[in-house]
Amino acid sequence: MTPGTRPRARSQDERTARTLLDAYGRTYAAEAGIRLRDTPQPLYRLLVLSCLLSARIRASTAVAAARALHDAGLRDARRMETATWQQRVDALGAGGYRRYDERTATQLGEGARLVLDRYGGDLRRMREAAGGDTEALRSLLREVPGIGPAGADIFLREAQAVWPQVAPYLDGKALQGAERLGLPADPDQLSRLVGEKELAPLAAALVRVALDRRGADALRGGPGDGRTG
Repeated sequence: MTPGTRPRARSQDERTARTLLDAYGRTYAAEAGIRLRDTPQPLYRLLVLSCLLSARIRASTAVAAARALHDAGLRDARRMETATWQQRVDALGAGGYRRYDERTATQLGEGARLVLDRYGGDLRRMREAAGGDTEALRSLLREVPGIGPAGADIFLREAQAVWPQVAPYLDGKALQGAERLGLPADPDQLSRLVGEKELAPLAAALVRVALDRRGADALRGGPGDGRTG
C-alpha cells in the first residue's frame, strides 16, 4: 500500500456517504410524520410503523397507514388498545393497507395490550429492562405481536436517533446497501463517515439502496438492471 492510499479511500467513502444522505437520507419516521423524541407517544408510533413496515408491502403504503392511524386518533398504546378491531381495520384501509389489514389490526391491539401491561405504555421502560444490552432489547421488541426480526431492526435503526446507546445500529439490510455502494460493510467504520445525528438517516438511506438496485447504480454512476430487493 502506497503512502496516502488509506486517507484517499476514506475521503471517497465520506463523499459517497454524503451523496447517499443527500439523495435518500430521510428516516421512515420522518416520512410518517413522526417527530421522534425520547417520549412515550412518538416511540410508540415508531413501534407501530415498524410493525407496518415488516409486512411484504410497499414502504410508502406502510407509511401512509401509519399516518392514517395517527389521524384516526390511535396515537398511543392506550388509544390503540381501546379502539375496536373495526376501527383499526378502517384506519389501516384509509391508508391503503388492505392486504394485511385484518391480521395487522389484531396484532396492533395485542401489541398495545402487551406494551401497556409490561411497560405502562412507555417503551423507555423496555429499554431499561434490557439493561443497556442492545441484543436483549431486540429480543424484547420481538415479543410484541407483529414485531419480528425485521420489525425489531427497523425500530432500532430509527430509534438510535434518540437512543444513542444502541448506536451505531446498522443491521444486515443496511450493510447490504453499503456493499452495493462499495462502502465498508462494518457498522463502526460506516458510523465514522457521518455525524452522530446522521446515523439514523444513514441507516434508512442504506436500506433504501439495498431495496432498490437502481438507486445504488445511480449513486455509483452505473446502469440499473431494473430489479429491486
